[in-house]
Amino acid sequence: MALEQSLPTSGRRLVSAWATLGSRFLPFADAATPDLPLSRLLRLSLFQVSVGMALVLLVGTLNRVMIVELGVPAALVAIMVSMPVLYAPLRALVGFRSDNHRSALGWRRVPFIWMGTLIQFGGLAIMPFALLVLSGGGNSAAWPSWIGPAAAGLAFLLVGAGLHTTQTAGLALCTDLAPLESHPRVVGLMYVMLLFGTIVSAVIFGAVLAEYSAGRLIQVIQACAVTTLVLNTVALWKQETRDRSRGAAHCAAPAPSFGEAWTRYVATDAQARRRLIAIALGTMGFSMQDVLLEPYGGQILHLSVGMTTWLTATLAAGGLLGFGLASALLSRGTDPFRMAIVGVLAGIPAFLIAIASATLLSPWLFALGVLLLGFGGGLFGHGTLTATMNRAPKEQVGLALGAWGAVQATAAGVAVALGGVLRDTVHALAGRDMLGSALSGPVTGYAFVYALEIVLLATALVVLVPLAARSARRG
Repeated sequence: MALEQSLPTSGRRLVSAWATLGSRFLPFADAATPDLPLSRLLRLSLFQVSVGMALVLLVGTLNRVMIVELGVPAALVAIMVSMPVLYAPLRALVGFRSDNHRSALGWRRVPFIWMGTLIQFGGLAIMPFALLVLSGGGNSAAWPSWIGPAAAGLAFLLVGAGLHTTQTAGLALCTDLAPLESHPRVVGLMYVMLLFGTIVSAVIFGAVLAEYSAGRLIQVIQACAVTTLVLNTVALWKQETRDRSRGAAHCAAPAPSFGEAWTRYVATDAQARRRLIAIALGTMGFSMQDVLLEPYGGQILHLSVGMTTWLTATLAAGGLLGFGLASALLSRGTDPFRMAIVGVLAGIPAFLIAIASATLLSPWLFALGVLLLGFGGGLFGHGTLTATMNRAPKEQVGLALGAWGAVQATAAGVAVALGGVLRDTVHALAGRDMLGSALSGPVTGYAFVYALEIVLLATALVVLVPLAARSARRG
């Protein structure tokens, strides 16, 4: 509360009004406790806002700009956007290390969150110059042709590594601060704030880039770098208690190895492997279109940069609605696996609507499909996250969250890269009339990816149904 007290009167009124509004309307606002008031919880959630902002920039704005305005092949853009997947499997290790971190300062989570913040800031700092070289601007002719793609890939990798580290340790810190019975609701609130950051960032990016120029794009990226540093610093201020007993000099027992901790976690949670497989399949089913969402709107439905950025906001708004409904139903005892199943069942018709929108040339129909897609993804993500948290051992919260995040982020990264490559491959085959004259249009590549996502969601449904049945028998 020290930071709130240091604010001027108008600032304290704003925080108070925000906390009051949150307690009435925000999903999971009942996670607040006397020791962890909603104002402090919302301040801590600012790290999720910065993550949401980075995701909109990478997956939404930049991928459309590089494909449509800069003319970079979709396959290359998809690979760049999926570069964070190279770091995503390490989320489980980050969570494990933050569980067992020994520091003379007595912190466990703060060092990892701060390190992730600086890495993310570094990636955003070099990104404008990498894109300038990639697009052929400035003095790029003096550089070898591979410098642009390599520099852009490094920038995307750094941003991804930073946000993965920050998010994993940040979510673990949230569960440390909250009582055990509030853990699922607290983590749920963090993801609602992630969607909130996504929506706000998408709206702002869309307004600023309504009239696109390279200079404006560079300003947007630089502003994101500074905003990330400011938000995460405010979020961390006086959140984690310094416990000197965690210092290396006070710990006689050796820390367990990651392999030992993982074996113990899987032994404690018998359904961990099957649940992680369902998470991977469902996440791929919902995520393969991420790199194609805005290019689809621009190339097929002829929407502007600002209008396609609104599609990302629509996707996030659907996710927010899904999380809100899931919050209400899960608080009444609904099984989280059933919630995930409902999310999958909502995602399948969403892709059918998206395919139909190209035939009818209807941006509004496509927006409806995007909204439904976000809604289904929110239900699925909340259900699998709650199921993971409900079964996480108390001393392995970071590992459990890291495993969930590692599988989800890895599956999403693979899906994004695969979506771009498959779209380009099918589009090339259709352009050569190898699929028949009826399928020679530009929509064929997109439609193929959407159809594949329907298959993945159906497969995830097959894996989830036995988990829901076992959970019902246990209950």
